[in-house]
Amino acid sequence: MMPADNHTFFVPVTYILTGILGTEESHVWISIPFCLMYIVTLFGNSLLLFIILTKQSLHEPMYLFVSMLAAADLLLSTTTVPKMLAVFWFRAGEISFAACLTQMFYIHVSFIAESAILLAMAFDRYVAICDPLRYTIILSKSLVGKIGLAVVTRSFCFIFPTIFLVKQLKFCRTNRLPHTYCEHMALARLACNDITVNFWYGIAMAILVIGLDAVLIAVSYGLILRAVFRLSSKDARLKALRTCSSHICVILMFYTPSFFSSFAHRFGHIIPGYILNLLANLYVVIPPMLNPIVYGLTTKEILKEVMNVFHWWCRRSSLLS
Repeated sequence: MMPADNHTFFVPVTYILTGILGTEESHVWISIPFCLMYIVTLFGNSLLLFIILTKQSLHEPMYLFVSMLAAADLLLSTTTVPKMLAVFWFRAGEISFAACLTQMFYIHVSFIAESAILLAMAFDRYVAICDPLRYTIILSKSLVGKIGLAVVTRSFCFIFPTIFLVKQLKFCRTNRLPHTYCEHMALARLACNDITVNFWYGIAMAILVIGLDAVLIAVSYGLILRAVFRLSSKDARLKALRTCSSHICVILMFYTPSFFSSFAHRFGHIIPGYILNLLANLYVVIPPMLNPIVYGLTTKEILKEVMNVFHWWCRRSSLLS
């Protein structure tokens, strides 16, 4: 790209992802936990998908939603972490403008999809606890398929305008992006014209999509708790709450950092840049890594199938040796 002064607009050809500014000498050491977490993410979510999709007994709404969550986690982490590691290991931060927009698109699509999937899972738990006799009638496989299609459609519809907004921006500054992946507001801040529309569209999307999903999930759990505490048996109450424990853990792991990350990128002048960068990087690897662990350890049906897979693998390894 030819350099340009502050008064000359240009069409960006490539960007340079700089990694975490201020920690360049420690990039190799920082990359080690990220690499290990990515490996665990790939293995855990792939195993979860394999077990759910191949075991007919797990073709129930709850587990189908878990498989959707695993797919979204794989998309989010695979879209970001390989390039992140390339920046840390080889300083290979070059990324074309088209590839940057594509990466940004899929990061935000998977983010909004996960929120919608968590909402669908809350609805699943609500029906299972508050109207168990009609559970299979209400949450038929047809409805689950339609929900999955709606999740994907909604994500694309909300994120597509961000691509249009970024492509309308005029750039006249550096092409160095102080990040390890392409994020909407980080990219928009490199523009020289007004980014007010980008700023408020991001805020509106966070409130209308993520905020609304969180409110509806909270309402669902309010109704669930009301139904649970109306049960006469203490054992029945504990069993009902236990079925929600894994989902609640995943909700907290997703929404707590996502709200912070979303607003921190828009009010980043308050927080040091390297802290924002590190937290943003952790956000795309920690929830995808922990989600399959949470469901694997807290859901006895999935845990049973995981143990069967490991027993099969151990027997096969012993025979081959």
